[in-house]
Amino acid sequence: MLESNSRNNKKKARLAVDIGGTFTDVALELPGTATTFVTAKTPTTPRNPVEGAMQGVRLALEQSGISPAQVSSFIHGTTLATNALIEKKGATVGVIATQGFRDILEIAYERRYNQYDILLDKPDMLVPRERCLTVPERMLASGEVLEPLEESGIDELLAKFDALEVNSLAVGLLHSYANPAHEQRLAELISAKRPGWFVSLSSEVSPEAREYDRLCTTVANAYVQPLMATYLREFANALAEEGFDCPLYAITSGGGMTTFETAIRFPIRLVESGPSGGAVLAAKVAEQCGLECVVSFDMGGTTAKVCLIDDGLPQTSRHFEVARAERFLKGSGLPVRIPVIEMIEIGAGGGSVAGLDRLVRITVGPESAGSEPGPACFARGGQRATVTDADVTLGYIVPDAFAEGRLRVDVNAAETAVSRDVGQPMQLEAEEAAHGVSQIVDENMASAGRVHAVECGKSLNARTMIAFGGNGPLHATRVAEKMGVSRIVIPPDPGVGSAIGFLAAPVSYELVRSHYTTLRNFDFVGVNGLLRRMSEDATKIVERGANGQRLNEVRTAFIRYKGQGHEIEVPLPARDLTENDLPQLVADHETAYRAQFHRSVPEMVIEVMSWSLTVSTEVQPVPPILRTTATETVTSHQLREVYFGSQGGRRQASVFFRKDLVPGNRVEGPALIVEAQTTALVAPDFEAEVDGGGNLFLLKTSA
Repeated sequence: MLESNSRNNKKKARLAVDIGGTFTDVALELPGTATTFVTAKTPTTPRNPVEGAMQGVRLALEQSGISPAQVSSFIHGTTLATNALIEKKGATVGVIATQGFRDILEIAYERRYNQYDILLDKPDMLVPRERCLTVPERMLASGEVLEPLEESGIDELLAKFDALEVNSLAVGLLHSYANPAHEQRLAELISAKRPGWFVSLSSEVSPEAREYDRLCTTVANAYVQPLMATYLREFANALAEEGFDCPLYAITSGGGMTTFETAIRFPIRLVESGPSGGAVLAAKVAEQCGLECVVSFDMGGTTAKVCLIDDGLPQTSRHFEVARAERFLKGSGLPVRIPVIEMIEIGAGGGSVAGLDRLVRITVGPESAGSEPGPACFARGGQRATVTDADVTLGYIVPDAFAEGRLRVDVNAAETAVSRDVGQPMQLEAEEAAHGVSQIVDENMASAGRVHAVECGKSLNARTMIAFGGNGPLHATRVAEKMGVSRIVIPPDPGVGSAIGFLAAPVSYELVRSHYTTLRNFDFVGVNGLLRRMSEDATKIVERGANGQRLNEVRTAFIRYKGQGHEIEVPLPARDLTENDLPQLVADHETAYRAQFHRSVPEMVIEVMSWSLTVSTEVQPVPPILRTTATETVTSHQLREVYFGSQGGRRQASVFFRKDLVPGNRVEGPALIVEAQTTALVAPDFEAEVDGGGNLFLLKTSA
């Protein structure tokens, strides 16, 4: 048990919990102590995620020797909202649209995402046409009321929803982003007549032009809101019963923190909360190590995530898709328009199920064994072969050291599952079948990374990989080779990387609202008034959790040439705009346009569609870590036989415990570097070095 330091560190500890599909990760930050982080990893409990999370919390507190009363803040990320959307386990949602626009969800973009596939699966819009009803009203794009809201039919409308057993409503009226009065009035009427119902307004969830995207985002929010509201309130109650008395935050898809109260109102912003924490961690590590171009590789038990980070900033987007019918085809999923860290995520994790297709080819994922029953080697009832079973069969996992010995690893069960599900039908030995499974999952992840880089107009070759997650360090060298990456950084405590990333995130909130104007006839009064209101709204939300910290404000305009379909982001000064700012806006747009399309279009009218404003607490610069020159090649008396395929054969790999390595140490591959929640595999053609911050640098030594 660590020394409590309760007198000097009262109310300074911070706690982060990341609930994944297979494991729940906990990171407890103890500033001012020799041990900065105390971490724990426990199996996720799908039927009640709070139960598994609290187990991990108690374990971390027990290891640190502090009490819940000494924790100053609690930060949470979860895949619950994502899983509800993917698994279709949300609320029964009804839609209220403007009369004449009942079929917005059916019409969508008026195109097929794959025009040559006559049997394609359409994206699931979550709400069938029978639950899409309308009200008489009409708002113009200018915000002017063309037809007043007809309130006399509200009782009949709600009675229809009663018959359809609806308990959550998505209200998406035409042009409500310009004037939300009709949506707000509907919310008042519904709350008075059905006080127990959840109501999501498009003018609050996604107040932007493009009614299909706006309505889809609102539907998704309404779909997960009852589930997330119940879950977050239960979590808050469980923490209070345990003795926690501190602010509670949730991580958003954009990599910032917001209060539980705001998360309950807009749970759609939590859809990518766990993965965004990993991107925040990777950006921090890149800044510390002075790395300009990196690719983060986060492999957990259920999924793998890849994100590109340049100059210490992850790529961001305001649009992504959930639950795609075709993994790599845009347009095949439910579009959601919220601020998000842009990454690609595939069903490739330690729990991904391996098998054979009808042509007797090895397949891996996207189905996962999860934590219940889990991989066969966990001896928790799982029978089917998984990626972790393959890793155990290959010798990459040291059974006695796995999960600090708290989780039993049955090697025989792993070998039996791999042999039965893959090896015997292909007439292969268990270890050869396991190597095939490993190669397939590694190629799936590398392929996803290459596709993501190409879509972003970038390459991976010159980048450094930052690997973390429960399985990231174990697969990093093999995935890096397939990506063409020759340098890997594994930060301290990588097994709970996303949870540690939560602790580096600022309290922040981003608003995006549409207000049309051209730079030629700029609406200074309307734009400046809108930005002032956005600043006030975002500041109120952030101040609830800022604890007096200094706030920063970032403003952005989304600009395009008149008639184009999509916009380019251009930075704005954090003040009222004046006539003198317009030439700079034009110049910044031209520069950004040329950078993306290699040319500009002179004399074209430039228009602004939307405006973004982010308020966040100030993030202190991360002090750089000096790269320590490796001065000593260390050896280990503990060896373990591992298998690298028919070409690499069986090799004796040195086994090291990461806690025993110090800055300046060098480890030659093949080797296994074991720590509390994961193991790093140093492939035969790699070597590892420890830098001044305790990061592992894995460097390729041969072509």
